[in-house]
Amino acid sequence: MQTKKQLQMMTAKHDALKRNLTGEPVKCHFLKGGTCFKCDPGWEHRGNKCYRFLTEKLNWDQSRSRCEELGGHLVKIDSKDEQVRVALFSTQQNEDKFWIGLTDQEKEDEWLWVDGSKLDERFDSFWSGKEPDNWKGTNSDGEDCARMGQRGGAPDLKCWFDRDCNKPQKSICEKSASTGRVKFNCE
Repeated sequence: MQTKKQLQMMTAKHDALKRNLTGEPVKCHFLKGGTCFKCDPGWEHRGNKCYRFLTEKLNWDQSRSRCEELGGHLVKIDSKDEQVRVALFSTQQNEDKFWIGLTDQEKEDEWLWVDGSKLDERFDSFWSGKEPDNWKGTNSDGEDCARMGQRGGAPDLKCWFDRDCNKPQKSICEKSASTGRVKFNCE
């Protein structure tokens, strides 16, 4: 009985996808409740978000603008699960240093995400060692932008570093995977 119901659900999902997909086929990720999320070409699906790992090295402001041009924004870490997903991917890349959407450019030691929200204290544990340290060795203004990476693997997930915002780095963009969502009922 259970197998028959599962087959009916899968058939309904398949038929709904065939009706709703247009243009280039995309990978579709099913969640409970019969929801299908998809990401645009060039974006990676993880959880309920789409990520784009830009290999072009830009300063933090240029990276922020580039992500916006692509319809997203520099990544904002909202949970430990997201930190795990993004950190694991970013540390698999060569030269694994990526700008994230966190800065204290407006006021020193007041870290804000690109959407203007404050860094949640729960995530202070993601800073590496004594970071953020606002080191002024290469720039008298210090280090006001956050990047992820540097240590391959980062098993403890402490892989955030503050850096000079003018230093070119790769970057991680994100946007909601709900764009292109397809809903259908399976009974």
